Amino acid sequence: MVRIITDSTSDLGLERARELGVEMVPLSVHFGEEAYLDGIDLTSEEFYKRLEVSEQLPTTSQVSPETFAQVFRKYLDQGDEIVGLFISADMSGTRQSAGIAREMVDGEDKIFLLESGTVTFALGLLVETAVQLREEGLSAREIAERMEKLIPRVRLLAAVNTLKYLKMGGRISTATALVGGLLGITPIITIKDGLVASIGKARGRKAALQWIAERIKETPADLSLPVAFGYTADPAAMAECEEILGGLVEGTRKLEMTIGSVVGTHVGPGAAGIAYFTKE
Repeated sequence: MVRIITDSTSDLGLERARELGVEMVPLSVHFGEEAYLDGIDLTSEEFYKRLEVSEQLPTTSQVSPETFAQVFRKYLDQGDEIVGLFISADMSGTRQSAGIAREMVDGEDKIFLLESGTVTFALGLLVETAVQLREEGLSAREIAERMEKLIPRVRLLAAVNTLKYLKMGGRISTATALVGGLLGITPIITIKDGLVASIGKARGRKAALQWIAERIKETPADLSLPVAFGYTADPAAMAECEEILGGLVEGTRKLEMTIGSVVGTHVGPGAAGIAYFTKE
């Protein structure tokens, strides 16, 4: 059997991971000296409640090689093959830990580790797609080869509702946050070169989502593949996102995911966006 393994930054959630038959290995989230297993000890709802009252941004710790080795060994002992999709190597050492673990268990010919270059619901979209390929009967090697061609085509675009957490994380200055807040500026983010990056701004979330819609028109979605909508702690943001962007991706399978701790730390509540595959 082919096993798909990811980490908690894919933001699938435990229930969806179980439905898909995906092993989701958690990173750790730290609020000061308190540590939680992402998505297990701390749900997304609990995370955002803690974030809103925290005076310092939480941090995350990568998955250790030993943890991955235990997971890999369990499946190799069953005669399974493994495809691994993890958070961008530029954001976390988790992918590197998986590589070390593969050597520890002598799994070079059975374990295929991919560099996603992304995170959150875009990573979740990749995992969902890999599962679909598995259901079509592809081997681990065939899934990895197909995903290597799809990964460069995945796009994530999201509107950020507050500048507070970008300022706390040092991604924008206090002056920029103050002026932006007074003007109602909504930054638009993407994943570029494996990292979260700002690519635009607009006055308010609706205008920001309309800005995203124009970018999608310029680089349309491949409607033969699924799309994912993601949001943080505000269902109204998700509803507005789907209302404005949904028409551009009609006819394809739509997934909904909650943005978790890694990206949520920097964007805070009220963010919403879309991840999709561009046309070839």
